[in-house]
Amino acid sequence: MTDEGHPYADQEFVEFVVKQIVEKPEEVVVEREIDEMGVLLTLKVDKEDMGKIIGKSGQTAKALRILLRIIGSKNNARVNLKIVEPEEE
Repeated sequence: MTDEGHPYADQEFVEFVVKQIVEKPEEVVVEREIDEMGVLLTLKVDKEDMGKIIGKSGQTAKALRILLRIIGSKNNARVNLKIVEPEEE
């Protein structure tokens, strides 16, 4: 991930950070799409890890989004993060 201008640096960043936070890193899935609005990263984690990803008052999710905005601006791209609510079984 040290490669400057790496096209998937945003996706790899989210995947790396989230896997360090959650209890079930094997359940972390980050999908990347590009459309007219920019880059959309979709994050899926185990339902038991949702609280860790959102954080107290949404602070962890907000911090991730801020850092992604910085990574995106460095690469002249708008990067958004969507956190998918796990479905109840």
